[in-house]
Amino acid sequence: MPELTWDGKYDDNGQIVGPPRVALPFQTVETVNQSAQERQTALESLLSGHTPEWRNRLIWGDKKYVLPSLLEEFAGKVDLIYIDPPFATGYNFSYQTPIHPDEGGGNTRLTLDYQPNLIEQLAYRDTWGGGLDTYLKWMFETLIFLRELLAESGSIYVHCDDTASHYVKAVMDEIFGYTNFRNEIVWKRTGAHSSAKRYGPVHDVVLYCTRGTDYCWNPVYVAQEEYIAERYTHIDEEGRRFYPVSLLARGISRGSSGQPWHGIDVTARGNHWRYTIERLEELDAVGDIYWPKRGTMPRLKMYAENAPGKLLQDWWDDIPPINSQSGERVGYPTQKPEALIKHIIQASSNPGDLVLDCFAGSGTTAAVAEKLDRRWIAADMGRFAISTTRKRLLDIPGVKPFYVQNLGRYERQAWQSAELEQGYRAFILELYRADPVSGYQWLHGAKAGRMVHIGSVDAPVALDDVEKVVSEFGAAAGTGAAAGVDILGWDFGLEVDTEARALAQTAGVNLRLRRIPREVMDAKAVAAGDIRFFELASLALEHTTDEQTPRVTLKLTDFVMPLGEVPDEVRGKVNHWSQWIDYWAVDWEYRGDTFNNQWQSYRTRQEPTLRLEPFHTYDRPGSYTIVVKVIDIMGNDTTRRLEVTV
Repeated sequence: MPELTWDGKYDDNGQIVGPPRVALPFQTVETVNQSAQERQTALESLLSGHTPEWRNRLIWGDKKYVLPSLLEEFAGKVDLIYIDPPFATGYNFSYQTPIHPDEGGGNTRLTLDYQPNLIEQLAYRDTWGGGLDTYLKWMFETLIFLRELLAESGSIYVHCDDTASHYVKAVMDEIFGYTNFRNEIVWKRTGAHSSAKRYGPVHDVVLYCTRGTDYCWNPVYVAQEEYIAERYTHIDEEGRRFYPVSLLARGISRGSSGQPWHGIDVTARGNHWRYTIERLEELDAVGDIYWPKRGTMPRLKMYAENAPGKLLQDWWDDIPPINSQSGERVGYPTQKPEALIKHIIQASSNPGDLVLDCFAGSGTTAAVAEKLDRRWIAADMGRFAISTTRKRLLDIPGVKPFYVQNLGRYERQAWQSAELEQGYRAFILELYRADPVSGYQWLHGAKAGRMVHIGSVDAPVALDDVEKVVSEFGAAAGTGAAAGVDILGWDFGLEVDTEARALAQTAGVNLRLRRIPREVMDAKAVAAGDIRFFELASLALEHTTDEQTPRVTLKLTDFVMPLGEVPDEVRGKVNHWSQWIDYWAVDWEYRGDTFNNQWQSYRTRQEPTLRLEPFHTYDRPGSYTIVVKVIDIMGNDTTRRLEVTV
């Protein structure tokens, strides 16, 4: 078979260069919509060695790590894959996130144009930055993993445009086999489109391929008003539209279906009635037989309301794109209509099957799979994609519990061992533009009159770490060495948000907590020189308990968001702290494992107001740990822990 080649496909020895295979364990950082009883059952199953009940998965991470990490558990087990990777149209995926009026309605609604972070931009450049060669290499490596994940009876759909669809098909033929290609589906995504010196581009292409010849296939019917009006032209006495269909079947029957009925003998031409004479009489008695004229060939009335519709073909022109008025619209730039994904899931999977989308975007695949009772795994490297998908899923009535996962410290450990030639702390200090210092255990650098502590790759910065940093800084500050201390960490413990600040204030230490961004793990991001360390946000809570019942009421009273990421034009128009919050959730019975999202309030186009005072009634009196998580409009999360007795 002819082969498509590209720069970098073969090494110097003539061997095909496969994708890097770094398999890492997933970390569950949040369980969403799981009841206390379901949580306890899952914990007991895990402790007893039994396989816990299935949970759908929303994964934050780059597919180059996510896909090989899925193989150990899911190789050959995914029934359907749909991907909508970046097109060759230039990187223009800015995301418009609304800044809603404050809770008192004090100002008009604002919009913040969020630009993708550096890692997202560089991922696009890795895909298309070198032109077609880099795209084909990237696609080839991706499809290799996806084939390994796909079940023998599985199907894959790749959504692309006319700039590369013919090349993608050639790559799919090489990986899946030319004979396993099934369809090129054309989706007419827009109306007339003006274009200079060529025909207006109005369609996308979806390439459909299977792992083998024995694959899942369910015919899909589309109910169209035009089709009904055109085909079902007869109307009975009750006003019901119907289409007359033949009552004949080929062959001779020795039963009653081979006998004359109403004087009509159909056996002369080698036919018989489709039903027995007795059944024909029953149908005629209730008016379901159509007689053009009594004594002529009767036909069966096929009613429009019972018709399956028009069999879906490979030209889809009945699905409009997401526009500004669409009820589905979540503001994500590449959002696809649910009807498009519904066709694919219905045709190539059954209830209970596993669906995978490793370019989740706005979460359409996960949302439709959930509604159609499929299991799903959705992954994306963008934090806004994860936040948008989580809210979208929670909007589905009766949504089943699901996990939010990442590769966390394991991804950082792999990066540290594979990429860092110099020491880890020296590398971070250099990016922070700080100078290394010696003679201290907990203070690692100095910058602009401040000392710097670098948190571990392996664990969040804990309150105990802060205490030791503050203590050692106190001795250094006593000699006039610095005016304050900056603590840099990948993650921060639940208690650090408020308690560390209080501890530092008591000790008279000017403390700043800053997050080490994921961009430091990308060599291209580092080379671009745009690494920024932002301060953590902080939140304030109040709580009251009911003396008569084991009930606690929370009140979110303040949220302080660092403004380094926020454009100047937006800062001046926000007049209430609640406008910085997009979503917040509560784990009423935190048990030291993962955050269990038991209650949440979030903004949507239909419901822009946040609920700021939730309450919870416990099964019994006692002492409980409550954890609150806030997601701000930039997609960052901030947590706070409370101890309550009811």
